[in-house]
Amino acid sequence: MKITIKELEKAEVEILGIIESSEFGKHEEKALSVIGKRLELPGFRKGKAPISKVKENTPEMELLEEMAEMAINEAYPKILEENKIDAIGRPNISITKIGKGSDLEFKIITAILPEMKLPDYKKIAKDQNNKDNLKKEIIIEEADVEKTILELRKMRAEQSSLKDKKEKDDKSSKDEKKKDEQKDKKTIDKPKEIPESEYPKFDDDFAKSFGNFKSADEFREKIKSNLKIEKETEQKDKLRLSMMEEIIKSTEGEIPEILIKSETDKILYRLQADIANMGFKFEDYLKQINKTEEDLRKEWKDDAEKRAKLQMIIQAISEKENLKPTEEEIKKDVDNVIKMFSNAPNKAISAYAKSRLTDQKEINI
Repeated sequence: MKITIKELEKAEVEILGIIESSEFGKHEEKALSVIGKRLELPGFRKGKAPISKVKENTPEMELLEEMAEMAINEAYPKILEENKIDAIGRPNISITKIGKGSDLEFKIITAILPEMKLPDYKKIAKDQNNKDNLKKEIIIEEADVEKTILELRKMRAEQSSLKDKKEKDDKSSKDEKKKDEQKDKKTIDKPKEIPESEYPKFDDDFAKSFGNFKSADEFREKIKSNLKIEKETEQKDKLRLSMMEEIIKSTEGEIPEILIKSETDKILYRLQADIANMGFKFEDYLKQINKTEEDLRKEWKDDAEKRAKLQMIIQAISEKENLKPTEEEIKKDVDNVIKMFSNAPNKAISAYAKSRLTDQKEINI
């Protein structure tokens, strides 16, 4: 294998590679085996056709492309290791030459870990920690507790109303259902406003419906405790954001385009998911706002670049200060989070706890 490496702008490298035909050809049998697993041929069960039959029924270019993917996937880690390339993110891979009996030529553009020239982040963190408006005693007012209780009572009233409506609809005749379906959708979807006088009372039975609470007073104390945790988390988030904004402004370093694109993709995927959850199509949303996906990507570029830069800064500080939380710290935090969010999957809680602890260590550097 012949390799040529060229450094590009913005912490990226270009890798030009040639895999000799003799080496490239060694991937044919394995490629046919992979293709055979998804191939359906008359007289054979799916994935059970012999290699010879698979080869007869596979277009040459499809076979070559499968071989190329295998060859490059095998070669790429070796290239990085042998040439001491600290690659990050997903590389852009393109085939520049491919053919039966010929060498395989390819081009890979990958981002590398950029050198971040960090400012005196300890001083910045100290200054931000000392700001009175970002760090003050958390006091939960009774009005906050009462507001939360009112929201919970309203939620239970709406749930009860929906349940009653469903039972009523289930009992209605087919003709009545057809009439209902013909009504104006806006009228059907419009929720009925329930007066506060019809909300369930905040008593012991109400408290028990939310978990293992013995009384309304115990549930009230839990609400107060959760509100305090939420406000403390919000305060820490504001402190961290303020601190990181200052560090970002004072940090020098080129951010690879691949990482910026990756952050832009994340913003796009989140928007698409939100729109889908509302029951709309992303294409219709774009028409409504009179913009293209490319327009949105351009609008998000500055924010995406800031996010990518932040990730590089966090990584640089974490490595320099050895901020990784211990397994004991993660377990302790996981236990605390589980108490608050008992229905969340353990894997998600563990990842959340690890990230949160690392962030907390950054605040305290």
